[in-house]
Amino acid sequence: MAADRFLTLADVAEVLNISASQTYALVRSGELVAIKIGGRGQWRVEREQLEQYIARMYDQTRAFVSAHPFVEGQDEHA
Repeated sequence: MAADRFLTLADVAEVLNISASQTYALVRSGELVAIKIGGRGQWRVEREQLEQYIARMYDQTRAFVSAHPFVEGQDEHA
């Protein structure tokens, strides 16, 4: 079970279905909390931190949708 506590950036990228470079950018910006371990400074994300990040993104998306209601015929990328 302890092996499941921490994820590599590649694991996080797979979970979020984003690129490894996008994952690294999330970590370096501080949006996604991670730690550097070992002599080579390998990044690891605690599973709980990833779940908290996902929950924050749901909250932010919910707030965005509430503030910007969908109007029929409106460009979906606006």
